[in-house]
Order: sequence, then C-alpha cells, then structure tokens
Amino acid sequence: RVGFKSIRLCFSGASALMADTKMRFESMTGGRIVEGYGLTESMMALCVNPLRGPNKIGSVGMPLPDVHVRVFDGEEGTRVMPANEVGEIALSAPQLMTGYWNRPNETALVLRDHVDEHGTRRWLHTGDLGYLDDDGYVFIVDRKKDLIKTSGYQVWPREIEEALASHPAVAEVGAAGMPDATKGEVVKAWVVLRAGQSATEADLRAYCREKLAPYKVPAAIEFRAELPKTMVGKVLRRALREP
Repeated sequence: RVGFKSIRLCFSGASALMADTKMRFESMTGGRIVEGYGLTESMMALCVNPLRGPNKIGSVGMPLPDVHVRVFDGEEGTRVMPANEVGEIALSAPQLMTGYWNRPNETALVLRDHVDEHGTRRWLHTGDLGYLDDDGYVFIVDRKKDLIKTSGYQVWPREIEEALASHPAVAEVGAAGMPDATKGEVVKAWVVLRAGQSATEADLRAYCREKLAPYKVPAAIEFRAELPKTMVGKVLRRALREP
C-alpha cells in the first residue's frame, strides 16, 4: 500500500496543469501543487504561485522579482491589453536569452523593444496566449500557433482538453484543429481511456455538449493506446495531426 503522508509540496511546470489533475492529486495526497512558468529562452522560472497565500486554479502564479509581464494583442503585438483580456504574453527579465544562434530573423520576431513608463525594455514575445487578472496572476490559455479557427470562431485546444479530462473514463487527451473545406478547421480530440473504463465517441461528444459551446464540441474523437509526448511529458499536438 502506498502512503502519501510525507508529501507536503510539489512543483509543476513544463506544461499547463489540468485543473482536474491538480484537484485529484491534492485530494489524494493531502499535499499542495504549486504551478510555475518558464521557458527555454529565459533559462529559469519566471512566474510561480505563492507558497503561502492564494493559489488560483488555472494560474501559473505571479512574476518573480525582477520579472515583468505584459500582455500584448495577439495580432501585431504592439498594443497592451487590459486586465482579464487575452493576448500574447511577453516577458522582460535579466535572464532572457540574447537570441537564437545564427537565426537573426527568428530572434527579431520574438525579442522586441517596447517603451513603458520606465523607458525602453526588451521583451520576449512567448507565443503563449493568456491574460493577467486584477490581482496580477498570470493565466495561460494556450499556444498561439495551436489556436483553432472554425467558422470564424476561435477555439483554444486546452479548453477542449480540460472538458474531456474531467470525464471519469478519460486518462489522457489532446486536441487540435484539422483542415475542413467548409469551416476552415474543425476540432478533433485524441483520447486514451483509463484501464477498465469504457466510453464511445458518442458518449464523449455528448459529454462535451454539456460543457462547451456547440462550435467547440469535437467533430471527431479518436481513441488511442497512448499519445505522442515530448521528453518532459507534453502532448505533441502537431504529431497528433500527422496522418
């Protein structure tokens, strides 16, 4: 029998933590998961939820000392978004990279200078879509490149994944947009079922209809034994889309 009494605190990073996963883990162990946020381009953590104080479900916390966070519009990346409005997360901090090796064009796309009340700062445009709430907590919605555009609507894959992950028969899930001649893209989900559990595509689509707007409900759900992942456990959405 496994005991969890020794667990007091765990840190989570590398990928957005499912709300259902956080709640189930904390309920099972009695410990607390503190979620943080960082990138390869920043070398270390940039934001983290406080060890003591509010941990908001779905948030990666607040900026660490000397880290500045802004949210710019997701199109041109020049207009600062107000609190609670989604845009591209940008970061300014001493530990940011100086650039990609021998890739000046890509460097220029992500490292940009913006003027604020303190003068000119260099900002890393992360490619992550999210927002700052009224208390300064950072929420990540999804990757900008993974945004699904269907019939003129914008759909975040993570929202689909969160909905399906809350189904008791679902162990793992990934979602992505697939080309469609009429709608531009449609939502598709890939699901791994829990051992000993069963569910049909119709069951899961009906479940999604209870939790999501009609245009967000997956047009198709494919069952798999496992999902492709990176070395740190992130689901590879681009690999899911490959035939």
